[in-house]
Amino acid sequence: MQVIQLPKTKSSLKKQKNTGFDINLSKFVSSISLPSYGQFSNKKKQIFYNDLSVLLSSGINLVSALNLVSNGFKNEKDKQLINSFVIELTNGLSFYEILKNTNKFSPYEYYSIKIGEETGKLKEILTELSGYINGSIQQKRKVVGAFSYPFVILLTAIIAIAFMLNFIVPMFEEIFLRFDKELPFLTQLVIKISQNFAYYSTVIILIIALIFIVNILLKKNEKYQFLTSSLLLKIPIFGVLINKVILARFCLTMELLLSAKTPLVECIRLSKNMIGLFVFKKALSKIELDIYAGESLHDSMQQFKIFDIRMLALIKVAEEVNKMEAIFKQLKEQFNNDIEYQTGIISSIMEPMLIVFIGLFVGMILVSMYLPIFQISTSFM
Repeated sequence: MQVIQLPKTKSSLKKQKNTGFDINLSKFVSSISLPSYGQFSNKKKQIFYNDLSVLLSSGINLVSALNLVSNGFKNEKDKQLINSFVIELTNGLSFYEILKNTNKFSPYEYYSIKIGEETGKLKEILTELSGYINGSIQQKRKVVGAFSYPFVILLTAIIAIAFMLNFIVPMFEEIFLRFDKELPFLTQLVIKISQNFAYYSTVIILIIALIFIVNILLKKNEKYQFLTSSLLLKIPIFGVLINKVILARFCLTMELLLSAKTPLVECIRLSKNMIGLFVFKKALSKIELDIYAGESLHDSMQQFKIFDIRMLALIKVAEEVNKMEAIFKQLKEQFNNDIEYQTGIISSIMEPMLIVFIGLFVGMILVSMYLPIFQISTSFM
């Protein structure tokens, strides 16, 4: 497979030791860092990239464009952040280095900027980044929108059931103590749950807290990350959805990087930095090594079950006809459509299931409380 070499400017040759693609990202330490200015959200990034791309396309230089973009932000901290970019540019740093030093931009973003600077396609890269961020925002909104209503229903159910077990059931229990009769099994069960509700709640809270603490302590352990990410993908229904969300992000990243004429091995490396799930990171690390060794992308990817079978077949064809960018674009659209469809289905199924669950549980509590009253009333007839 032919690897495309990026053209090197004089400035890039001078900085090759510090900014080359082969450097280990975790060991790269910059001598200059910018101050922290709070959060720079994806929505702000999308506006930042879009406005900067438009201004550069009109012929304005980068420093002037940044000054104009800064004026478009209302938040004072955002203005200070962008103004600091101008200061660092005039001090001789590249735009890529500046974004990297802020710790507010992902490796995909600042390495894309680096590619744009070295290939003279910064305007195009900024446009693609704006599209990428916008796509990520829309994808997140779809997923959040699908699960927000069921989550509210579930939370309401938990509060209602907790209230009944804590206050309503004890009131009936006091009434039942006055009668010298054995209570029905269902009533005894609900009363027992009510009596031990505080204990059960404490145990559940402690388990959640323990899981949270273990996750914090072991989150950097590779074996733990591999285990948890593997289990996450095996969750019925939700695991498939999570897998497709990550595949859609991977395809979008590959499409944008390939459109910038980035070498394939660098596309894999940068994509790896954008994937949050460790199983995918591990797979992409192995794929990166395989491509270095001369193996094709399709042959390397097919050893991992996390990649869709149809996806592998299309990538194989794309490699043969040299249409990788177009295929990844098609795959991205396919996965996004699948995500939208599946989130809609899950949302429509979860809502009635939660309503039925709430109805059954609340109904069981009410029936258990009224059963003894019915028995007592019939005994007097």
